[in-house]
Amino acid sequence: MENLGQFLPLILIFAVAYFFMIRPQMKRQKDEKKFASALKKGDRIITKSGLYGKVVELNDKDFSCVIETMAGRLKFDRSAISMEMSKKLTTEAKK
Repeated sequence: MENLGQFLPLILIFAVAYFFMIRPQMKRQKDEKKFASALKKGDRIITKSGLYGKVVELNDKDFSCVIETMAGRLKFDRSAISMEMSKKLTTEAKK
């Protein structure tokens, strides 16, 4: 019983870290995967580097997309698209 008392603070620290750090990160990754797979042609997006564009082509083989910007067409990995910024962009466009 004495050994359990020694490990109780360590167990509590791990539990708190799991619920406040690990679990939200896993949920965010799941949401980003869902967002990337739900992209379709014509969606207005922002990349994580801040580049604005419109999706013109999607490739499911290598999970990439081609976006059209003022500078031309660029190929990006879908994971490079910012979920939060793109959602803000689409809600502002609807207003």
